[in-house]
Amino acid sequence: MIDYALYFAFACFGSALLMNLWKIVTAHGVGDRVLALDTMVVNSIAILVLMGIFQGTEVFFEATMIIAMLGFVSTVAFARFMLRGNIIE
Repeated sequence: MIDYALYFAFACFGSALLMNLWKIVTAHGVGDRVLALDTMVVNSIAILVLMGIFQGTEVFFEATMIIAMLGFVSTVAFARFMLRGNIIE
């Protein structure tokens, strides 16, 4: 039963990644693209966690922590760049 739930979750998060990619391509403003990229990072983290559950390894969980930190830092840096024009003051 857990296999069917994992396949369904993979399909849901895979379609969410495709919808985020579509939003990145068709968004009018830069802010919408940044939000779509941030949501794409969250969805990719979810897919990596699902892969870790599916394969029963802990390597994917460590990779998700690294991707989560990089995603947070990149979102904050891009938001500061959009607001102030520079990242480091």
